[in-house]
Amino acid sequence: MSRVFDRPSLLRRLSPWFSGFDGPLAFAVFVLACAGLMVMYSSGFDHGSRFEDHGRNMLIAGGIMFVVAQIPPQRLMTMAVPLYAVGMTLLIAVAIFGVSKKGARRWLSVGVTIQPSEILKIAMPLMLAWWFQKREGQLRMLDFLVAGVLLALPVGLIMKQPDLGTALLVLAAGLSVIYFAGLSWKLVAPPLLLGAIGIALLVLYEPELCAKGVDWPLLRDYQQQRVCTLLDPTRDPLGKGFHIIQGMIAIGSGGFWGKGFMQGTQTHLEFIPERTTDFIFAAYSEEFGLFGNLLLIATFFFLVLRALVIALEAPTVFTRLLAAAMAMIFFCYAFVNMGMVSGILPVVGVPLPFISYGGTAMVTLGLGLGILMSVAKSKRLVQS
Repeated sequence: MSRVFDRPSLLRRLSPWFSGFDGPLAFAVFVLACAGLMVMYSSGFDHGSRFEDHGRNMLIAGGIMFVVAQIPPQRLMTMAVPLYAVGMTLLIAVAIFGVSKKGARRWLSVGVTIQPSEILKIAMPLMLAWWFQKREGQLRMLDFLVAGVLLALPVGLIMKQPDLGTALLVLAAGLSVIYFAGLSWKLVAPPLLLGAIGIALLVLYEPELCAKGVDWPLLRDYQQQRVCTLLDPTRDPLGKGFHIIQGMIAIGSGGFWGKGFMQGTQTHLEFIPERTTDFIFAAYSEEFGLFGNLLLIATFFFLVLRALVIALEAPTVFTRLLAAAMAMIFFCYAFVNMGMVSGILPVVGVPLPFISYGGTAMVTLGLGLGILMSVAKSKRLVQS
């Protein structure tokens, strides 16, 4: 006797691919993507094909997120050492025969031009999470020292390019893994205290430290000028301080409610430099004001908080540390960009996630989101 089996519907066949996706995290990303498309249209409609390219980059990032989300964390763990090794090899290759642009050697030509330092934003937390997973239950101070060396090598090579923005992001991702792995506050507090004292002394003695002929150790001349310009943008209002001054004018002129969509005068009269990339937050602030800024900051805060919740509920040490590092990457991207545009941090060339134009950064963000979704799916599988 023959039986006829009903063929499952298309929706039922596709549902396993989407099951386990974290809804709140996806909603936060959707809100940021909509905000990014809106402000990109306003600030970049007369800037070539920036709006169309930005939408394409978002679709690519979404595709990458979907693919990476299907990879189990156990498979991600096996990729940690090879990806770190490849990233370090490419960084060494950049130092030897990399492509130089505007005084910086950050790129490598392999048929296409790539920026290997971007790989380390994901490879670094993967590697450290793998290391601490292997040392689970038997952590010693030597293990933290080894993790510090693994972190210092790529950060040093990226600083040498020089690329302070990317170096800070890689450093923040690595330090977050080391901290969440169980580093004692007794070791964390002294560097933080010394940093706070250093910043206070820098602000107090700014006229003497930023005087002509004074050289700072460990920093290049352009980096020193960025810090001095941050402390007093009026020292070079038409040069180094122009970006900061125009950004603050745009933010302040938006008031509470903003000037309205596509009504920003600082933006459309081209007073804001890099208005579709690093300084897009200034264009957004002018048109949507303090109210719009509060909504944007709240959305970023929710995204980071949700990522930390995923980390807290993760089933293994590796997934917990990896998800926490991804949360810190998103936090540092948003904090550093908003801080430099607002005049409280030096200008280091860090984009605003999902808002700023940029293909490489969008791919990195898509990878980070995919990892978070993979961890969220693994948690649900363990619970079920």
